[in-house]
Amino acid sequence: QVQVAESGGGLVQAGDSLRLSCAASGRTFGRTFRFSDVGWFRQAPGREREFVADISWSGASTNYADSVKGRFAISRDNAKNTVYLQMNSLKPEDTAVYFCAVRANGNRIDDYDNWGQGTQVTVSS
Repeated sequence: QVQVAESGGGLVQAGDSLRLSCAASGRTFGRTFRFSDVGWFRQAPGREREFVADISWSGASTNYADSVKGRFAISRDNAKNTVYLQMNSLKPEDTAVYFCAVRANGNRIDDYDNWGQGTQVTVSS
């Protein structure tokens, strides 16, 4: 069962901004979500899925891929069971399907699970 859902993708021009949302479904999983690390990943056609950013359960710690550092910002609103990815100064190379995932246990990148189905971001030049 899909327990998180991404939204906010679209077609934009280089230099534009988008804000993606990752929302948990249901009260039971919502509680798990609020006490879990949440990450954003992306996958472009013909490429492997790559890490973009993540945020600790409390929001106190964040990490970013070098390719998006200074342009993207991850945040969360646990009252709304939602994690956001603000994407500014978008580039054509940011074009990909963006996925949200949850890490309830562990501290490694491969410990993320509970993946959403993704939202498409397309940046034209």
